[in-house]
Amino acid sequence: MTDILPSPSDRASTALVEQVPLETYVPPARPSLIGLSRTEIAERLGEIGVPTSQRKMRTQQLWHWIYFRGAKSFAEMTNVSKEMRSELEKHFTVDRPEVVAEQISSDGTRKWLLRLPSGDRLEKPHEVECVYIPETDRGTLCVSSQVGCTLNCAFCHTGTQRLVRNLTAGEIVGQVMVARDRLNDWADRENGSRLVTNVVMMGMGEPLYNFDAVRDALLIVADNEGIGISRRRITLSTSGVVPNIIRTGEEIGVMLAISLHAVRDDLRNELVPLNRKYPIAELLQACRDYPGASNARRITFEYVMLKGVNDSLDDAKLLVKLLKGIPAKINLIPFNPWPGTRYECSDWDQIEKFSEYIFNAGYSSPVRTPRGRDILAACGQLKSETEKLSARERQTLRAMAMTD
Repeated sequence: MTDILPSPSDRASTALVEQVPLETYVPPARPSLIGLSRTEIAERLGEIGVPTSQRKMRTQQLWHWIYFRGAKSFAEMTNVSKEMRSELEKHFTVDRPEVVAEQISSDGTRKWLLRLPSGDRLEKPHEVECVYIPETDRGTLCVSSQVGCTLNCAFCHTGTQRLVRNLTAGEIVGQVMVARDRLNDWADRENGSRLVTNVVMMGMGEPLYNFDAVRDALLIVADNEGIGISRRRITLSTSGVVPNIIRTGEEIGVMLAISLHAVRDDLRNELVPLNRKYPIAELLQACRDYPGASNARRITFEYVMLKGVNDSLDDAKLLVKLLKGIPAKINLIPFNPWPGTRYECSDWDQIEKFSEYIFNAGYSSPVRTPRGRDILAACGQLKSETEKLSARERQTLRAMAMTD
């Protein structure tokens, strides 16, 4: 059945009021330690009676096993006493999201459907998707921040979902850990080179509407004694939640990407309804003020190419004018059609003309190569099709994932 989409006016009106998630996270009886900072781990140890004098050492042991070696159980932590492992097992886990299904594209892209642990005992547990994109010089993991999305961007498949709830820091970090699990990418890799080298917060949801959890998760991902992915290899993409853009630079310090997609407020109001709350001029001023932005740490402006909508040379000229004074590169994204959309991808000749104009104006303007189209893993396409499956079909997908 074709998706029934809200009209542009409906999208715009919903953007004027920040949507509240339908649900809040309910932790399981034995919560996972994944997603906790060192301070929080020490606090949990104190709650189960670990003496103050031992907490720093025990915290460092757990940090190493969880975030550096990727331990899936306390039993693997061989330099922790049996008594301590037994006590930890009574109260906590090191569980990450469960892989329900894995799809592998003809181009090597992998998409995982992940079930989130929760104490809700829901008949239909919540699920999100993340995507691994291998390239010759890097491996990029696209991570989700919410179950569903609040923004209703007109061209985005994920935006047709309701916003169910925010992910916790543990559920965000857990996606990175699942990818390393599935790719055998932990510290004991035989050749020592990493497969997951970059993380982009470009999956389901708007990261800056879940700021605290995203911040806490990315600080763990970037920690040199744990997962150890450099902040310069972590990119957070936002549709323009202006009040939290400066906070991102100050409190997280990662690379910034802006989902721009239009150069006039009237069109961006339709494509990215959040623009009615934070218009282009306000958004770009926040980019000019972004801490650490420089020619070496440029802000990426993402621009999806929509035929006859935003792809004229006049649009390209205005884009260059708008970005004057901002250390920037423009990432041109050929639109990925999905069932029910009314948009088409720009013709390739037009994309090349658009890119050439921007390049000649002094900006890097790479055209993103579409990846994972055959498994709906490409940009703007993350939306779990398993929502429509029967219980039997879902069990089959789960069994297939478990045997990989």
